Amino acid sequence: MGIQSWTYIIVGVTFAIYIGIAIWSRVKSTKEFYVAGGGVGAWANGMATAADWMSAASFISMAGIISFAGYDGAVYLMGWTGGYVLLALLLAPYLRKFGKFTVPDFIGDRYYSNNARLVAVFCALLVSFTYVAGQMRGVGIVFSRFLEVDINTGVIIGMLIVLFYAVLGGMKGITYTQVAQYCVLIFAFMVPAIFISIQMTGNPIPQLGFGDQLNDGSSMYLLEKLDNLNVELGFNEYTDNTKPLIDIFAITLALMVGTAGLPHVIVRFFTVKKVADARKSAGIALLLIAILYTTAPAVAAFARTNLIETISNKPYHEVPQWFKKWEDTGLISFNDINNDGLINYVNSEDNELYVDRDIMVLANPEIANLPNWVIALVAAGGLAAALSTAAGLLLVISASVSHDLIKRVLYPKISEKAELTAARISAFFAVCVAGYFGINPPGFVAAVVALAFGLAASSFFPAIVMGIFYKKMNKQGAIAGMLAGIGLMLFYMLKFKFNFFGGGDSSSYWFGISPEGFGTIAMFVNFIVALFVMNITSPTPDQIKKMVDNIRIPENE
Repeated sequence: MGIQSWTYIIVGVTFAIYIGIAIWSRVKSTKEFYVAGGGVGAWANGMATAADWMSAASFISMAGIISFAGYDGAVYLMGWTGGYVLLALLLAPYLRKFGKFTVPDFIGDRYYSNNARLVAVFCALLVSFTYVAGQMRGVGIVFSRFLEVDINTGVIIGMLIVLFYAVLGGMKGITYTQVAQYCVLIFAFMVPAIFISIQMTGNPIPQLGFGDQLNDGSSMYLLEKLDNLNVELGFNEYTDNTKPLIDIFAITLALMVGTAGLPHVIVRFFTVKKVADARKSAGIALLLIAILYTTAPAVAAFARTNLIETISNKPYHEVPQWFKKWEDTGLISFNDINNDGLINYVNSEDNELYVDRDIMVLANPEIANLPNWVIALVAAGGLAAALSTAAGLLLVISASVSHDLIKRVLYPKISEKAELTAARISAFFAVCVAGYFGINPPGFVAAVVALAFGLAASSFFPAIVMGIFYKKMNKQGAIAGMLAGIGLMLFYMLKFKFNFFGGGDSSSYWFGISPEGFGTIAMFVNFIVALFVMNITSPTPDQIKKMVDNIRIPENE
């Protein structure tokens, strides 16, 4: 059976499961819609959190970045895993104890101000829309290659699927769909990784195969061979770093603190029955996430090695079928500059091959000549990863509009039924906007996602941390800090990513820090502005200080 037939079968079955869960878990109350009724078990929430966390950026793009950037790509591994630990240990239990529906809910109540709530809603919408753009692009890439439809059509199909189970089931539907999606995506990531590890090193454990000897008789280690291949083509050694140390530090920290400020991950801990379950599910999720994150460097190295050996300096008319299929999507292309018919893949102006880094994981099983069902499985995994996160983000957007904006600010007396309707309408419009950004993305998946983390780091993280651990922080300081942080990050992102405000390239980066890492600088500005404004304005009311104490004091739950 061909790849497309297998893809239709496996993707069709997984989509049927997601839709079935959505119908089974349809909700009738706002509490079920926002936080799944607060009755999700620790294991189910742990799996759902892992799926929510491992987006298209983790599944599709991260290994792709590492395969091209080598050592420099480690910033994504360090930042995202470190950030999750920071969130799980430092913030999640306290936010769960606070016991509200959304992050803007916490900001609004902690800083006793609807203005603070409105700023938080704006930040949540900005972060979520930026993040979801990357997910929709991931959906479009999978559909365009494996179902052979236009990327834009693929995005629209993904929009409809997400809309169905997000609108029908809310957080309850999303949670149990994400449990299924985790199973699909981790199986889809690990099966080809194990196959290729055995194929290249004889070791069935990819994490160990990554540092093992190749079984091609050369007695060379995988990374040693990859270093040599890269150098031969004029690239830096795979295991060497090229980024300035300050940029590595900034990107890693921005991804870490951005993770801890991501509203769609934080809200996951509002769905469990008690604080103890929040802690337990955080640990479970970390364990489940580690399976993919420790495998990604191996997948990156396998894919890079296979790509170079399969394509470099080979006649174009002899390229494998997979090359032609990906060429049709526009994500890989060959331009015969010297008209010799050979694919000249080098790190110079004579380079004739363009490879979009987002295809590396998806194309890896094809490059390695794995069975068609494995290739189709990866497609289903990529869709599961993208859709799981997209759904979580859409719910954040929906809740920010219906609960935080309409219910808490504009129409406090709105009925529960009307609020639920508003939430569903908000989700519909959110999907439409997300689809637009998926069709017109500002970059490859992981770069777009990194910008979202920078926005979260610059806005939410300081407000949440000081809200929990610094009783003196008042509403004026928090609002000023959030506005200063998000404003600076937006300016930098628009300047260097979208060429606004005179534009610029890497040579004109401030302090040598890329837009993906500038969230770190914007975060520090947020802290400084907040503390300064706090010191020249009225102190925090006593009842707010008591509320913070109540959140921080552990209980036997």
